[in-house]
Amino acid sequence: MNTIDDKTIVKDYFNATGFDRWRRIYGDGEVNKVQEDIRIGHQKTIDTVLDWLKGEENLASLSVCDAGCGVGSLSIPLAEAGAKISASDISEKMVQEATKRAKETLGESNNVTFMVQDLEGLTGEYDTVICLDVLIHYPTEDAGKMINHLSSLAKSRLIISFAPKTLCLTLLKKIGELFPGPSKTTRAYQHREKEIVQILENNGFKIQRKAMNSTRFYYSRILEATRN
Repeated sequence: MNTIDDKTIVKDYFNATGFDRWRRIYGDGEVNKVQEDIRIGHQKTIDTVLDWLKGEENLASLSVCDAGCGVGSLSIPLAEAGAKISASDISEKMVQEATKRAKETLGESNNVTFMVQDLEGLTGEYDTVICLDVLIHYPTEDAGKMINHLSSLAKSRLIISFAPKTLCLTLLKKIGELFPGPSKTTRAYQHREKEIVQILENNGFKIQRKAMNSTRFYYSRILEATRN
């Protein structure tokens, strides 16, 4: 399946049944046990990145691109901490929800701007570019092109997360494919860490920090890379 096919599937999914499902997961309302497990895992990833950035005590001076912002789970607390955020998502419904949540939390603050845009259409320059839990929707070749583009936007740092390709996770994925359901509308791609690192290095970045967050149904390797 090529990039445009995957993009179309992802866009349609998150503008339809996927939006309602993931809005609940990214919220604080009642969800089933699997969704709650994913919610916990995703929040761990958000908290890890927030801890990294807040630990440097210079958030107020940073311009940040949150590529694939979803409902604003990362953008809103970063803006609340003083960073200047440009947030985007391929799903119009996700952006609408993120805008609503930002207004409820931040009031009329102009620290964050949301827009509907796919990753490869993003422009500008930012101190830090962040892309969390997006690459799972794309095969490595296409994810590599996206990382290349995101690298061109980052003046000093790029933070990404992906589902690591390991024997254990590959087996779990195959088992899950035996039980298809209506919620499994997008493909879940895993990526070899060494390949992702090589792509970053080819773009002039070096790895500074790593983290691994996992629950029963959520697995995310986070890499922080800075320009050489």
